[in-house]
Amino acid sequence: MPVKPKLGQNFLNNTEAIQRIAASLGDLSGRTVIEIGPGAGAITGALASRAAHVVAVELDAELAAQLRAEFPAEREGTVTVIHQDVLTFDFAAASAKAGERLPVVGNLPYGITSQIVLKLAASHASLDRAVLMVQKEVADRITAQPGSRDYGLLSVTVQMYGPAECLFTLPPSAFSPPPDVYSTVFRWRFAPRFDALGVSESSFLPFVRQVFAQKRKTLANNLRAAGVPPDRISGALAHAAIAPQARAEEVPIEGLAALWRQLQ
Repeated sequence: MPVKPKLGQNFLNNTEAIQRIAASLGDLSGRTVIEIGPGAGAITGALASRAAHVVAVELDAELAAQLRAEFPAEREGTVTVIHQDVLTFDFAAASAKAGERLPVVGNLPYGITSQIVLKLAASHASLDRAVLMVQKEVADRITAQPGSRDYGLLSVTVQMYGPAECLFTLPPSAFSPPPDVYSTVFRWRFAPRFDALGVSESSFLPFVRQVFAQKRKTLANNLRAAGVPPDRISGALAHAAIAPQARAEEVPIEGLAALWRQLQ
């Protein structure tokens, strides 16, 4: 079947990598797993041999039909193919139907990776863990720690919903057609930190966007640009034990949470 570049289709064809991805979800015995963008079904087959039920969400109508043919009606209890945009998929309903928080796996299209990651974050109450393949640079940003050049808004946003770790990286030759970049598989365990850090999900994340608005500026300058009075900023930084000239990329999540609490 011809590849559709607009859909970001790069099909994984490395057998070892396929098995590693499926194994990275842990024991799937008796469980339902959601697969995002199954494509030609390489990972779907590996999941079907491990899980009780695979729900494969595919945007491409032709690929969805091909998958239904590969996993026919008599195997419907094992694999269900849903022709739908994952950005509109109801993870809460799928979780309720399965009676459990669900594991998720997917080779994410490069063009909408961040949108899908944010969709999963918003659905965290219905999800257990995710093993996702993304462009290496994106995985580096997601898993970055304070003080590194990759640490920023995406790092904090993802890690506020639970720890994320890189598992392994694949070269372009592991895909057909080969993309122009390397891809990294990372694992994300959903365990939100908002309550433990004493912050509000609805206002802390916009605050994080403010402090990372201009990465070359200091944290204080970004807050001033957002309209926070200078005297409030200096007092809050002092109480949160953050240096006056610190940039947001130098401050761990705990420090950002302490600063948010001081500014409330």
